[in-house]
Amino acid sequence: MIKGLLFDYGGTIDTNGRHWANVIWEAYQAAGVETSFEQFMEAYTFGEKSLAIHPIIKPHHIFSEVLHLKTQQQFSYLKLAEGEYSKIEKIVSHCMKLVLTTVTEAKRTLDLLTETYPMVLVSNFYGNIQSVLADFGLADYFSDIVESAIVGVRKPNPAIYQLGVDRIGLNSAECVVIGDSFKKDIIPAKEVGCKTIWLNVDGIQEDLSVVGNEFADVQITDFAQLPEALQNINTQFVI
Repeated sequence: MIKGLLFDYGGTIDTNGRHWANVIWEAYQAAGVETSFEQFMEAYTFGEKSLAIHPIIKPHHIFSEVLHLKTQQQFSYLKLAEGEYSKIEKIVSHCMKLVLTTVTEAKRTLDLLTETYPMVLVSNFYGNIQSVLADFGLADYFSDIVESAIVGVRKPNPAIYQLGVDRIGLNSAECVVIGDSFKKDIIPAKEVGCKTIWLNVDGIQEDLSVVGNEFADVQITDFAQLPEALQNINTQFVI
């Protein structure tokens, strides 16, 4: 019987399974930023590494501010003309519209799940996840948070999910991990003995050479499918 849930955050709760690189690229296009997708991906990767290494994001920053800082890093890498920087606000606005809509929908599902399960968040984030959750009205859903910048362990290291299991106070076999990344969520969760639900919206396999998508116990294509997916897992497994 499943007794507890471990959630990924970015790309799972805030975008309903859509990768943030794709979301931001769409925002670039909507804002009319002139760059290729290949150049953008280089800038996106640069920005993520820069924010992970340098203390640019502070604990008080809410998500709209994170998006500003991300985009500034990307623009710096792309060496865009100074006039292009006025488009950052359009990019942030485009992304925030999606996030606010998605989080509102996610809360309906979380409201149902919190009646039955304790929930812990396990996230690669910048040390400000508490501020982000509070700003979106999500903080009260989680009994604890394991944030990479705080605990010093990042996905896909399975140790971060073991910390989540320890924080929830259950056996790993009694926990389900819900995440959008096969490599960063599903594989490490399975390595520590958790059941898994893969939010695989785009039907991707993330260039995996090891296994097919059957490695996840259940696949879903919408966050709202979680209650039914959990019922399926409880039917399949007797713990």
